[in-house]
Amino acid sequence: MDRRTFVSSLAALAATTTGALAESRTNYNFNRTGRSNSSSGGSFFNRTRSGYSGKKTVSYRTSEKPGTIIISTRKRKLYFVLADNKAIEYGVGVGRQGFTWSGAARIARKAEWPAWHPPKEMIEREKKKYGRTLPARMEGGPNNPLGARALYLYQGGRDTLYRIHGTNAPASIGTAQSSGCIRMLNKEVIDLHKRVRIGAKVIVS
Repeated sequence: MDRRTFVSSLAALAATTTGALAESRTNYNFNRTGRSNSSSGGSFFNRTRSGYSGKKTVSYRTSEKPGTIIISTRKRKLYFVLADNKAIEYGVGVGRQGFTWSGAARIARKAEWPAWHPPKEMIEREKKKYGRTLPARMEGGPNNPLGARALYLYQGGRDTLYRIHGTNAPASIGTAQSSGCIRMLNKEVIDLHKRVRIGAKVIVS
């Protein structure tokens, strides 16, 4: 084998190996850009591109009781109501056009590193529109789109199929990219998960 043939063979092998590795690391973050985010270290928990600098306690007047969650999809903010006209303000990602929703619900379940069960409609839509084949179930972990924690929203005792959850795409915080669920940074949904109680009221507007 001459030098030119040898170098060409190495290049082909490298390309094949890189493609296989990329396929094995596929995650489902559904960013409009289609770019994956690292699931390790600070990126997975912290990094955004929206200028969001993290949760903070703010003045917030409302007639709702402490422990209530109020979400402003326009502002891309979630407020956890405290006493004395205060609230903790978190940045969130919200539903893209055609997938937004509003109303009142209750937290019926909380989960740590939840498994993901894409609805049948989502599986069909992703396959038809983008050619992506979603799994019927994905176990919890760093590549799971629900992230580190999930809060399950129910109305009248029935699952709305909407969640407040973490994300493996922290750059989506402050944007409208989801299929209707409310995304948070993993470290912040862990914080909210600790604070909120089963039965807590959630208002989305």
